[in-house]
Amino acid sequence: MAIAVEMPKMSDTMEEGVLVAWLADEGDAVAAGDVIAQVETDKATMDLEVYDDGVLLKKIVADGASVPIGGLIAVLGKEGEDVTDILAQYGGGGDGAAVSEDAGQKAEDSEQPAVPSGDGATESIPEGYGHEGQQPEPIPTPAGDGGTAPAAGDGGRIKASPLARRMAQEGGLDIATLRGSGPEGRIIKRDVAAALEGNAPVAAPAPALAPDRAPRPAPAPAPPMEEGTYEAVPITQMRKTIARRLAESKFTAPHFYLTREIDMARAVEVRTQLNATAEAQGLGKVSFNDLVTKACAVALRRHPGVNASYLEAEGEIRRHHVVNVAVAVAVDEGLLTPVIRDADRKGLAQIAEETKALAGKARDKTIQPADWEGSTFTTSNLGMFGIEAFTAIINPPNACILAIGTIRDVPVVEDGAVVPGKRMKVTLSCDHRVVDGATGAQFLDDVVRVLEEPMNLLL
Repeated sequence: MAIAVEMPKMSDTMEEGVLVAWLADEGDAVAAGDVIAQVETDKATMDLEVYDDGVLLKKIVADGASVPIGGLIAVLGKEGEDVTDILAQYGGGGDGAAVSEDAGQKAEDSEQPAVPSGDGATESIPEGYGHEGQQPEPIPTPAGDGGTAPAAGDGGRIKASPLARRMAQEGGLDIATLRGSGPEGRIIKRDVAAALEGNAPVAAPAPALAPDRAPRPAPAPAPPMEEGTYEAVPITQMRKTIARRLAESKFTAPHFYLTREIDMARAVEVRTQLNATAEAQGLGKVSFNDLVTKACAVALRRHPGVNASYLEAEGEIRRHHVVNVAVAVAVDEGLLTPVIRDADRKGLAQIAEETKALAGKARDKTIQPADWEGSTFTTSNLGMFGIEAFTAIINPPNACILAIGTIRDVPVVEDGAVVPGKRMKVTLSCDHRVVDGATGAQFLDDVVRVLEEPMNLLL
């Protein structure tokens, strides 16, 4: 029997993948574990392996095609085997765009949550940046007159999944009379099922305008941009995910901010001594960011209320037993957050070594899901660009993120005299659903105390 090869979920935040290049041709014999293509996810370009032996009977999508998770990519089987049934299950096959759309509708109709990724090592904690990807899609809240928008799309076309159309036809329903609760008002399985049970709202005719209210004239369209006055850059999978995830965080998590200024004179002094010792032992240098990572890890162990996540779907606030600090790393296409696991139990040299290695993997796009999943707290440092202070958007499902500014040489007053000092500002963004002001302030005070006497990091 022919076997469907579907787009897998290769990262916790992935919703679709771009098939970058085929590495096998139709007619090739492949074995389980063979790589047949490369797929660009929202974080990296990764190899696509097959899980069965067989012959690559048909490639469904072309190079560069975008395919949602669960979308049909290829068909395996015995040489000469008929693939008609497989194609029919996914809407007939064809070019990449058509297959992608049908596959998305198939996934929608199944109404199953996305398959979680990962090796299971972090089952006791949320799967890092994108945990909610494992949760069922929420049912849209009825608005206005109590129903969701009618499903008529452009040109009056009724937006409905194939399964919904078939159910409506078999049930003797006019699908045009139903309201859709799917994306953009699409009619899906549950809408038809509810209608058949007599519980679904039907589309009401649009209310006529009051006779004494003339429609406002439409605003004049903006003049088009002239050719050659801009560069059109395609939106990458990573940029799509950044846009979606951070918008969700900013608009759903009520952020508040706490800022402290830290005396970094002792940290500068201790770092100089540490790096002299590290150089003598052939070890890598410790950065100021490594000192902050360790200080946060030590403080997080003492403040479980900050080392936490607000998980509404599960009905709980999860206080983590591990301290996994994610470090934001800028890459050409956006931002990645590799994780230093058990950072509270590691020495500065090990944190420095792991951070350097993960940052390198992020920049050359060889980073793997195990490298970025499972964070419980995140830091973001723009000090190397001379930024004095800024606020960062929380990396869900974390409860907090620490924004780190540059170390400045400033005049300070000590014992009534003005003396040179070194100061660094940090700003803690807190999700008020989890962390209250006093809780965040006490955590930040611990971070300050540790960095102002960094010998505490060596204990």
